[in-house]
Amino acid sequence: MEETDGAVGAPDGPGRDAAAGQAHNEYRVDIDGNVSGPVVAGNHNVVIDAQHGSTVTLLAPQERPRPVRRDRVALLPRRRREPVGRDADLAALEEAVRAGGPVQLWGPPGVGKSTLLRYAARCLEPGPDGALFLNAAHREAGDLAQEIFEACYEAPGYAPTGPELRRLMAGVRVTVYLDDADLPPEQLDLLADAAPDATFVLAGRERTLLGEGTPLELQGLRREAGLELLARELGRPLPEGDRAAAGELCMLSLGRPLLLLRAAGLARLDAPDAVRLPRPAQVKGLLPLLLDRLDAAATSTLHLLATLGDAELAPEHIGALCRVADPVALCGDLAGLGLALATERGYRCAPDAVPEVRRRNPRAFPADRLCDHFAGWAALPTTTPAQVADHGRALELAAELAEHQGRPDLAVRVARAVSPALAHSLRFGVWGRLLDQGQDAARRAGDRTAEAYFTHEKAVRCLLVGQRVVAATLLAEAVVLWRELGDTDGVDAALNAQQYTPPPQPQVPSQPAPDGGALPGADTGTAPSPADGGTVPGADTTTTTTLPSDAGPAPGPDAGTAPSAPDGTAGSVPHGGDATTAGADFTPQGPGPDVAADPTSLAAPAPPGPDAAAQVMNPGVQSTAHSWGAATTGTTAGAGGGVAAGTVVASGVMTLVAAVAAIGIGVGVYQNQESDNSPPTVVSQPSETAGTDPWDSGTDTGDSGTDTWESEPDTSTGPGNDLAGMWEDAQGNGHEIVDSGDGSYTYMLRGSCGETVTVEVTGSDGSYSATEPMQEEGSCGVTDRKVDVTFAVAQDGSTVEVQKTAQSDGSWTCLDCEAETWTRVS
Repeated sequence: MEETDGAVGAPDGPGRDAAAGQAHNEYRVDIDGNVSGPVVAGNHNVVIDAQHGSTVTLLAPQERPRPVRRDRVALLPRRRREPVGRDADLAALEEAVRAGGPVQLWGPPGVGKSTLLRYAARCLEPGPDGALFLNAAHREAGDLAQEIFEACYEAPGYAPTGPELRRLMAGVRVTVYLDDADLPPEQLDLLADAAPDATFVLAGRERTLLGEGTPLELQGLRREAGLELLARELGRPLPEGDRAAAGELCMLSLGRPLLLLRAAGLARLDAPDAVRLPRPAQVKGLLPLLLDRLDAAATSTLHLLATLGDAELAPEHIGALCRVADPVALCGDLAGLGLALATERGYRCAPDAVPEVRRRNPRAFPADRLCDHFAGWAALPTTTPAQVADHGRALELAAELAEHQGRPDLAVRVARAVSPALAHSLRFGVWGRLLDQGQDAARRAGDRTAEAYFTHEKAVRCLLVGQRVVAATLLAEAVVLWRELGDTDGVDAALNAQQYTPPPQPQVPSQPAPDGGALPGADTGTAPSPADGGTVPGADTTTTTTLPSDAGPAPGPDAGTAPSAPDGTAGSVPHGGDATTAGADFTPQGPGPDVAADPTSLAAPAPPGPDAAAQVMNPGVQSTAHSWGAATTGTTAGAGGGVAAGTVVASGVMTLVAAVAAIGIGVGVYQNQESDNSPPTVVSQPSETAGTDPWDSGTDTGDSGTDTWESEPDTSTGPGNDLAGMWEDAQGNGHEIVDSGDGSYTYMLRGSCGETVTVEVTGSDGSYSATEPMQEEGSCGVTDRKVDVTFAVAQDGSTVEVQKTAQSDGSWTCLDCEAETWTRVS
């Protein structure tokens, strides 16, 4: 998101734009929740219990909520000034929206995508049923689909199943504007399927819309538009003598509004009563110059925001954590300088400013202050579930920072404090990630009570999203943990939920399954079939995976159809049950051969390991799940044998005798592959997969640039010293270099008047060179002036040193010919 002005506030009321004013009964939608009452997900009624684990009951069809469709929806961003120089882009966007979408507005950070998208959401003609504006940063397709449903229907505390959601949203013709929507194609498809008649307009850094719709690349402002933006930000016309220097600023900034905003901000700070723009040579050093001029309150605020990287914070939290009297005004000033970005949820540090802020203050913001603050805030009766869900990214990073600073107990505290509110919000994605973090932190802290709670809640969540076999596995573990603690309420709640999960059926891995199909994980060339003989969606039909003979009983066919919710996987389930990347984007997994899942549901469950039901009884088994994108799997405990076959289940409840028999016995677990159709891989050795976090790695996620809190060498396999890829310089400018074959590469240069030139690069083994044309100062087009460019790529491929040298006879000077370091983005 690239906001350049304004302060955070609540969405505007039902004030009507010209196009929207013709409608009647237009609603302003406030998406909230009730933190005290039960919630309904699909066929299940859930009573959230923060102490002993939530309880679940099954609803008859006539008992389920009856959502009421709103006549018209207007969930719009707050009003902003009209963007400068974007008439042609707005016209192209309007034409694409009228064509029916989907439409994707894409471009590098700081180019003004968010500003244009917000303006379009308010001024373009909405869909027949209204328009919505949502922030999609770090949100799964399921959570976004639920939010769209809540905006279009009056149904508090209800999350429909995938098929029910599509039925309800059929015929709802709304235009949905999604900012920061860097979703992979498969998630875009899932989201579009959830609202089949909606028109989606997306804004993101990269083009991911493939095969359909209209991608629109947003480029920098032309020279005249850049001059107009500078004059508007300075609050006065540019003197004629300064227009040439201002034109150079526009050219060197590639027309990026964010960089021009910083130049104007520096001029206001240095000469509030006069126009004194920075010299063109200072464009690359604007960040240090601005940071040097900040007072203590602003510096502390940026330190907090940089610690949280790409997470947004509402001003109330900034004021409390940084002890700032007027955080709204302060954050508005930082946004006006281009150091912070305003979002619908609050503020975050500008991505390219994060490395510089961290370099100046290498110590991260104290985790204890963050966790104590958020835990106390979540417990307030005035804090709504929607507010907690909106701060999900900040909560994840606070918990991760606590673990990094050696305080897993703080991570447990904050995760447990926010879990009930996240459950009530029905945002199963962010809820799942916090449960993963809480469970992992509880194990590290040796907090068995918290471990039992998180295991129980993860099981309930899996049950609600249709992953019934995984839910059974986790509930069996929860029963053991609650009994060890002597918590009869927890045991009763887990046993009660178990009646809605399929019991495992004893089978011999080397023999055919009772229905004639192959056993899960023992593929013989054909996909395992459900009881009705049909093909199981997502089952692998080619690869054979051999299990050890002592692999234990495989779960039997699922009895009945599991209801699903508009979610996918939102966190890893330990011990191979449904291992996914805790912080990664939503990736749908095919339903396992033992789960009778609806193949058309929004979220199909992933196949559990055949030994999951027995293995989960072992409380010694550990797993690692971090929200920073690290894939996790369960690890095996002990060295002896496999799980004993023939585990007895009575009335769907694993007895304590079976639990005791399973303790101390380890077995290989399954690790999910990245592809939906990839076969499972047997992990025969214990492993400890450490989650990636921004304080251990050399880079910061969320386009935040290089992280300098505490760096450790990256030993993972990367792109090597090849030059191809997307690079980002210290000012946040993106540079895409494409491999054109035969040891050559190309990239594009864009002049101040919008013209483009293709530059060829040659070289190999980390050393490359090119020749760029030099633009005449203050004019359009290129001349015969040349600049030699050399690229030296680091061995691990993470950075490249770029050196420009002018081919000048002394009659002209290259203003940006100096060494700089670019960081690989992708």
